[in-house]
Amino acid sequence: MSKRAVITGVGHYVPDKILTNADLEKMVDTTDEWIQTRTGIRERRILEHGATSDLAVGAIRDLLDKRKISPEEIDLIVVATITPDMFFPSTACVIQEKIGAKRAWGFDLSAACSGFIFSLVTAAQFVENGSYRKVIVVGADKMSAITDYTDRSNCILFGDAGAAVLLEPADEGSEYGILDHIVHCDGSGGEYLYIKGGGSLHPATHETVDKNMHYLFQDGKAVFKVAVVGMAEVSYEIMKRNNLSSDDIDWLVPHQANKRIIDATAQRMGLDPSKVMMNIDRYGNTTAATIPLCLSEYYMSGQLKKGHTLVLSAFGAGYTWGSVLVKWAIDNNSKLD
Repeated sequence: MSKRAVITGVGHYVPDKILTNADLEKMVDTTDEWIQTRTGIRERRILEHGATSDLAVGAIRDLLDKRKISPEEIDLIVVATITPDMFFPSTACVIQEKIGAKRAWGFDLSAACSGFIFSLVTAAQFVENGSYRKVIVVGADKMSAITDYTDRSNCILFGDAGAAVLLEPADEGSEYGILDHIVHCDGSGGEYLYIKGGGSLHPATHETVDKNMHYLFQDGKAVFKVAVVGMAEVSYEIMKRNNLSSDDIDWLVPHQANKRIIDATAQRMGLDPSKVMMNIDRYGNTTAATIPLCLSEYYMSGQLKKGHTLVLSAFGAGYTWGSVLVKWAIDNNSKLD
C-alpha cells in the first residue's frame, strides 16, 4: 500500500552580495520607482563566485543541519534548475559528490520557473511507491549567469538562490503531506521565453556569443498575459477539485515572478493578501528556488505551522505551470528549530 510523501525538512541559501534597484539605476535606464511599481522587487542576491551547485549545496547543508541527519542517509537528489554547472555531468552528480551523499543517485529536471513544482511532483512518486525513504528536492539557479545586464527589461527581475525540501513517507493514516497536484505544459509558448544559444540547435560559436544568444530572452508582455491566467487558474482549480474554499487555505505559496501576477492569483482564489507568502521584494525571481525559499523562510520565522494547508503554484517557460496541495507536517517546536 502506498504512503503519502510528506515534507519533513527545509533549508535555503542566498549569496551575500545584494544588487539593489539603486545599483541598477547606474547600469541601465531605469528607476527604483519604476521597478517596484511593476514588479515589487527592491533588491536581489548575486553569486559572485561559484556555480548553481554551490547554491544547492548551501541549501541542502542547511536542511541536513536542521534535521540532524547525515548525507549518507539520502536516497535520491532531484535538482530543479535551468542553470546547470555544465551540460554534463548533471548538477545532481556534482551536488552528490560535494555533500558526500554516497548512497544517493540523482538527476536534473528542467522546467524553468515551474521546476520546483515539477520536481516535487516527480520526487513524491518515488516516496509514495515505496522505492525510497529520504528524497531531497532542491531548486537552485544562478540567474545572473544568463542575464544580460544591459537589457533593462530583464536584468531587473532575476536573482540567485538555492532552497531545498526533504521528502519522507508519511505515517500510516496521516493527514499530512502532498495531497494533490496539477501540472501542465504547452510547447506553443516556447517562442516567448528562451535561451537560443548553446544547445544542439545553435551550438556555441563566435556568432552566437556576438548576438547575445546565450542570454535569457523574454517577451515580457506576452508571458505576463498568459502567466496571470495560468497561475491563477491552476491554483483555483486545485482548490476546487479538493472541495476547499478560501477559508480552508492557510497559505498560497506562489512562484515569485512578479507581484502583479501573485496578486492576481490570490484574488482568483479569494485569498486575503495576508495569506500569501512573499519575498520577491528581497530576492527577485530566483526561478526554481522561489517556492522552497518561501517555505524555508516562513517556517523558520514561525509563520508556517504544522497543520497549515498550502497551495504551491508556479508558471514558467515552455510554457509550464502547475500547483500542489500540501498539508504542512513540521511542528515549529520540532528538531528543525
